[in-house]
Amino acid sequence: MKHDDIWRALDTLAAERGLSPSGLARLAGLDPTTFNPSKRSMPDGRHRWPSTESLAKVLNSTGINLADFTALVNGARALPAGGGARAGQRRIPLIGLAQAGGEGFFDDGGYPIGGSWDEISLPEIGDPNAYALEISGDSMEPVFRDGDMVIVAPAAPIRRGDRVVVRTREGEVMAKQLARRSARRVELRSLNPAHPDYSFDLAEVTFMHRIIWASQ
Repeated sequence: MKHDDIWRALDTLAAERGLSPSGLARLAGLDPTTFNPSKRSMPDGRHRWPSTESLAKVLNSTGINLADFTALVNGARALPAGGGARAGQRRIPLIGLAQAGGEGFFDDGGYPIGGSWDEISLPEIGDPNAYALEISGDSMEPVFRDGDMVIVAPAAPIRRGDRVVVRTREGEVMAKQLARRSARRVELRSLNPAHPDYSFDLAEVTFMHRIIWASQ
């Protein structure tokens, strides 16, 4: 278990609740700065770990169990479907991946807008701007197949290896795996080796959002 893995799990949990690290700390009844990046190391560079008490308060306040949090620490990209969900259902917008390149579905910030979306009901997802896309094509096989539905969270943190939805300024929308992101470029991998990989200047990318859940 690594220091960065613990903090990444906390960041992911916060994002899935639509919260910042400060917001997650506040929800758990902790000092708002408890989980801030500046608190994750000591002045001499040594790692600072979240306390057992802090973690216990986070699990209690978010309603997830230790097994689900451990899965995040061990590299899971999101909580298991339904993990930590509050009672009830939430309706989120749904369109096909091919449609997503058209006008009128996203605002300039990459958030879903307008009345042209269908809707689906799913257990509560923390990100208020979450949306669903129906995969088309075979570029993400065998992970995602044509017709699979993925849930995308604009607020979720993204790291190398995550599966993401990217829209370019040309209106092309694609589901890929993030291979590398630098200060100037983003490199995307097609999981199906029969399809090409892509590389874009960041200026060419309108948004990149993380896939947090899939129905398969």
